[in-house]
Amino acid sequence: MADFDKSGSVGSTTPGQVPPSWQMPVGVDRALWSYTHEQRLADDEDAYFTGHPLLAADLPRVLNAIRPNSTVADLGCGTGRAALALARAGHRVVAVDLSRPMLAKLDQDARGAGLPVLPVEANLCDLRGLAAGQFDALLLLFSTLGMIRGRTARQRALAEVATLAKPGADLFLHAHNLWHNLADPSGRGWLLSNAPGLLSGRDEAGDRPMTYRGIPNLVVHQYRLGELRADLKNAGWRIENLEPLNAATAERVAGPAFWARFRCGGWFIRARKTS
Repeated sequence: MADFDKSGSVGSTTPGQVPPSWQMPVGVDRALWSYTHEQRLADDEDAYFTGHPLLAADLPRVLNAIRPNSTVADLGCGTGRAALALARAGHRVVAVDLSRPMLAKLDQDARGAGLPVLPVEANLCDLRGLAAGQFDALLLLFSTLGMIRGRTARQRALAEVATLAKPGADLFLHAHNLWHNLADPSGRGWLLSNAPGLLSGRDEAGDRPMTYRGIPNLVVHQYRLGELRADLKNAGWRIENLEPLNAATAERVAGPAFWARFRCGGWFIRARKTS
């Protein structure tokens, strides 16, 4: 296994140094930069997410749906939860992330287990370091797409991902639901303050900042279903299966699709490249 690529690294920035806003990669702000460069987050990633219901729900769905002997891109791979499992199942895996500490942890674990996983350091909005049309399946799990800052950048990422896909390739995706914020007072307050941006179509409308694992103002985008459908379609993806998931249990939300749209915490989607 070769040492991992650094096709998405930024100029001459040194580890620990936060670049000025004009030098940030597309779709990355100061909070996300800090998140991807924190060694402590890579060190406790696996322990932190142990027992998380969404992690117990998404990977079995991928493993059951993916075609045998696939070439897979795990995008926003973190420390390799999905990448390592897919390699164990006999798939060829390229694991992509902006976080060098998390890729180093993944690489160490893959080498220790003798698994052929290739780590690549890259920004998901610029995947030109990877050859086009080589992947049978691509993953954007656990809100990876939603962590990209701004709708234009997320649309660009979906288009970049489509460039990597073979015709008929599958994309497995998780996204948060905007309307789930109606369920709690702080969410309703955020929705009210965000309403002008949603109504005017501002690029960052729906980007909700939060303090996450000690990182303040880390943004996770909250999608409207129509917005998500449109962005996937415009990037060349057709939704094949869409499951509304309960925010607490990650089980499928029962009932009519209209009500599930407002009750679910997010969606697990399988989409197919249309051309």
